[in-house]
Amino acid sequence: MKIAVIGAGYVGLVTGTCFSEMGNDVICVDIDKEKIENLDKGIIPIYEPGLKELIHNNISKTLFFSEDIKRAIQKSDIIFISVGTPMMKDGNADLSAVFDVAKTIGEVIDSYKIIVSKSTVPVGTTLKIKEIIQSGVTKRNNNVEFDVVSNPEFLKEGAAVVDFMKPDRVVIGAENNVVFEKMKELYNPFFRTHDRFITMDIPSAEMTKYAANAMLATKISFINEIANICEKVGADVNNVRVGIGSDTRIGYDFIYPGIGYGGICFPKDVAALIKLGEQNGYESKLISSVDKVNKDQKKLFLSKILNKFGEDLLGLSFAVWGLSFKPETNDMRQAPSVFIIKELIKRGASIKVYDPKAIDEAKENELKGVNVFYGENKYEVVKNVDALILLTEWKEFRSPNFDILKKYLKRPIIFDGRNQYLNYKLKESGFEYYMVGR
Repeated sequence: MKIAVIGAGYVGLVTGTCFSEMGNDVICVDIDKEKIENLDKGIIPIYEPGLKELIHNNISKTLFFSEDIKRAIQKSDIIFISVGTPMMKDGNADLSAVFDVAKTIGEVIDSYKIIVSKSTVPVGTTLKIKEIIQSGVTKRNNNVEFDVVSNPEFLKEGAAVVDFMKPDRVVIGAENNVVFEKMKELYNPFFRTHDRFITMDIPSAEMTKYAANAMLATKISFINEIANICEKVGADVNNVRVGIGSDTRIGYDFIYPGIGYGGICFPKDVAALIKLGEQNGYESKLISSVDKVNKDQKKLFLSKILNKFGEDLLGLSFAVWGLSFKPETNDMRQAPSVFIIKELIKRGASIKVYDPKAIDEAKENELKGVNVFYGENKYEVVKNVDALILLTEWKEFRSPNFDILKKYLKRPIIFDGRNQYLNYKLKESGFEYYMVGR
């Protein structure tokens, strides 16, 4: 099939690349000229396991990059809208980029197209896209026909390629069976063993995305609230997690205690769902609490450090392991590390940081202008600091040489925001070990 993916960001790039891997002719379009030029050279703007290899395998064969949105629309049969929908200050999703693309489509389509909303958008947006396109078609006195589809993405950063190539489900919201069949044909190569193709109406498909992310965010905030209660009553949340996770109705996924969720998806989608309820006369009590618990969680972790060292941190230094909001990605958007680091510096501390993939992202965006030292490896940054703070559970942090840590640290103190180590082992080795939920 001939496919255009408008927006070569995280979702668009993975989507377009994976479709091209299956033999489809794909044009990924973006208004960022430098990004397109780099992609043409095989320079990837994000770190995502497996993505670079797939792009290199398919570029200039079935995968192409372009700034020319009009040409891409006209040459394609299926057009995916995958532009960003960032959260605005009031909690609403900013849909301006989505509507701009819809307007352009309405101005240039000259034959039947299927328009797919891949961006995460509030309920009603896909039908608004249809209205905008139809308005453009009508103004040109053109009788060209088109259909719109809601096809939400369920990609986990750090496992997005695997998620796309072997999806749990593909959700399609459309208005007629012809479109369902066409979309099923497109996705059929991705589920050869059994059918995971789910069809529904458009508003339900849009809502499915928000409901899924809100459910996962709820599990994270729930286990963090349980962790906070465990600290008060002397229980160990790591044992509690195993006890409840063994119940198949609950499961182990997303019940790891820590310093809260970050990234672009969960915070944005939870806020948008709360706002959607408000706009329709409903107060989202549970989801609002999920959001509040998450925001408070990183503050509670900061308080552990301040309880030990006091509010005045002048003259103290700390090593931070991990910057990205989760492992296997360089994404630092709304990462707890940004909050923790800035709060420590505000109180006079000096900070040394190390992350396997997110150093450049920190320097160029999330920590730009912030006075931190960036180390080349995990042991370099712990030399002569007052404590180590672990904030992202990268694999290389799981089994460090504790003898080296004890030798390099001024004081054998570790604050672990991801509960990576055995409490009793560190205490036997003479460390002060602070974790979440114990």
